[in-house]
Amino acid sequence: MAKKITLAEATRLIKPGQRVMVGGFMANGTPEALIDALVAKGVNDLTLICNDAGFPDKGVGKMVAKHQFSKIIASHIGLNKEAGRQMNEGETNIELVPQGTLAEQIRAGAFGLGGFLTPTGLGTLVEEGKTKFEVDGQLYLLEKPIKADVALILADLADEWGNLRYRGSENNFNHLMAMNADVTIVWARKVVPIGTIAPSDVQTPHIFVDYLVDGGASDDETK
Repeated sequence: MAKKITLAEATRLIKPGQRVMVGGFMANGTPEALIDALVAKGVNDLTLICNDAGFPDKGVGKMVAKHQFSKIIASHIGLNKEAGRQMNEGETNIELVPQGTLAEQIRAGAFGLGGFLTPTGLGTLVEEGKTKFEVDGQLYLLEKPIKADVALILADLADEWGNLRYRGSENNFNHLMAMNADVTIVWARKVVPIGTIAPSDVQTPHIFVDYLVDGGASDDETK
């Protein structure tokens, strides 16, 4: 059963040096309230694991602008010129990963797998330093799993146990990341009584959720 906490309590769970996964795809599905709270607090020296670097004024891009990440692992950063500048200037270590590979690395970490084989990246910079295997005459790269200390997730609806339902494409990386991290923190637009969400509509079971911030509560309750 997830523990209900405030935004302030959520930010205290995130420490410098941690690896943080943030759900979203071009900020769609990103828990903006949690990002804003971390910007206000100023916690830094984090490793970001995310599909992208957001926009300069939206999503994780707000934290990029504040230099809160020492490393970023993402599939692209082209929508955020500041992230590109930091990479080119050597201010932030940015590791670019093919999008499907990144998703599978997160899934492998969630499921306790030792890695997976993929042909994606062969003959490119992606293959540098990686182990190769030949299977039935086909060459593959061994990609290792990624694990995070904390996952920050957006849900459209959550029940009081922490069962989650997403809104359309906002699911994207959220479900995978919720299963992956040691600690999963969810900001939900609305928290409803247990039983309100039909079992067939639950997209992430409560067993993967540690903490729940009720976005529908009053300002006094969420701060």
